[in-house]
Amino acid sequence: MRGLVAAWLLAAGAVTAGDLPQTAEQWQRAAIADIEAAYQITLDNHPGTYDPANPGFAARLGEARKAGLQLAAQVRDGAGYQAALLRFNTVIHDGHAGVAFTMPPAVEWRWPGFVAAWRGDSMYVYATVPGGPAAGSRINACDGESIVTLAQTNVFAFQGRSDEPGNWWIEAPDVFVDKGNPFIKRPQVCTFTLDGKQFSMTLAWSQYTNEMLQWRQQSYNGTTLPVGLSEPRPRLYWAAMPEFQPDEAQRTAYRAMSAELRAHPQRYQQADAVVIDLRGNHGGSSLWSLDFAGALWGDAEMARRDQQRMGKQQVWWRVSPGNVAHVRWMVGILKEQGNAEVAEGINALANVMQEALERGEKFYVTGAGAAAAAGATSASAAKRPNEAGPPAFNRPVYVIVPGQCASACLDAVDYFTMFPNTKLIGAPSSADSNYMEVRYQSLVSGAAKAVIPNKVYVGRPRAAGQFYTPQIVVRDLEWSTENFLNIIQADLKR
Repeated sequence: MRGLVAAWLLAAGAVTAGDLPQTAEQWQRAAIADIEAAYQITLDNHPGTYDPANPGFAARLGEARKAGLQLAAQVRDGAGYQAALLRFNTVIHDGHAGVAFTMPPAVEWRWPGFVAAWRGDSMYVYATVPGGPAAGSRINACDGESIVTLAQTNVFAFQGRSDEPGNWWIEAPDVFVDKGNPFIKRPQVCTFTLDGKQFSMTLAWSQYTNEMLQWRQQSYNGTTLPVGLSEPRPRLYWAAMPEFQPDEAQRTAYRAMSAELRAHPQRYQQADAVVIDLRGNHGGSSLWSLDFAGALWGDAEMARRDQQRMGKQQVWWRVSPGNVAHVRWMVGILKEQGNAEVAEGINALANVMQEALERGEKFYVTGAGAAAAAGATSASAAKRPNEAGPPAFNRPVYVIVPGQCASACLDAVDYFTMFPNTKLIGAPSSADSNYMEVRYQSLVSGAAKAVIPNKVYVGRPRAAGQFYTPQIVVRDLEWSTENFLNIIQADLKR
């Protein structure tokens, strides 16, 4: 089983705005208490605590606690509370661990009248209000600090991971989003370059608008299409996969895509290209991309390649009362989503984890075969890996990769790139650690929850921290479908 539950899906919080701290002293106490609780919950439940391949985990967690508490002692409001907990996260340095906010305090965001975008190795003005720096202007420095230095101190100290190129595309532009963080100084005077000419501008910060939020999302996602298969021009097929934690309508659309591919394989054998569009995708369940890959390349061939690739991988499930309860909870979720066969395997997993817990063990270890039984490969493919199928699909496949692609989105890229006719296009991806399958546990204030991965991959082909670099990096500011289509058609001609 790989990433069945999205790392970004938060269960509904029980607190309301009225339950949040109100005074400076209350916010400070909440920050300290929540960091202490998150530290202890993580230490007690995270696989890293007992992972022999990561002997420094406990020390790093201790450093995260220390860094968070240093800021927590200075907290006076909700923005400071957020910043202190976010600092705890960044020192842990894993998108699948730390804390997540369930009832964020009301913090007024501000912006300088423009939204920035990172492309390649530089930052640019993506969109601007009248009177601001022109769209397309490169942002060089602010207040005597290079834009790279500002991103490190003002952004990556509190969010994201600067050693992952994809995070620069997603996080670095927040240099120009003021979230009320009291521990940083927002830029005042910046220098820009446009058409070879340099100019300076004093920034005028004001309350954010809905326009800012829309531009901010578009700056790294571009146009996001609904789940489904389309044909923007004859014999070029476009499969949009913006979401791997789908609602019922999206689940229906995913099933319809795979059914279409299986029903008409000859149609796609004659395609000029198939485009798999992951714009907007933050991960979720890898079952959807696994099924699509089986439908496109053939279930038997997909199973054969996946089993060969994953043959040495083991999954070590961290056994603790909370983690076992989470796995049992997943059974109901999978049944609701119509994945009864996978749910049966997960229920069996919960039972053996419970037995391991009662024996006092720290992990329950599954090998590749056991993982397949729990849903690592599609059940239908696993039953017939040697059956003859349709001719191997060998038409060009382009996978559009966004910078935030991680978790189950990376699993999808793993599947698609097993086949030599696949080419990646877009931005460098983000990366994962080896810790996966998160659950959430409420902290003292109720305003945040600890993020706890339940398992660790051992021998996974994609290493911890490894990211994908596309063969075609798209540095255009506008990530429109039309632009991608033009770039793909030009590549096909070559």
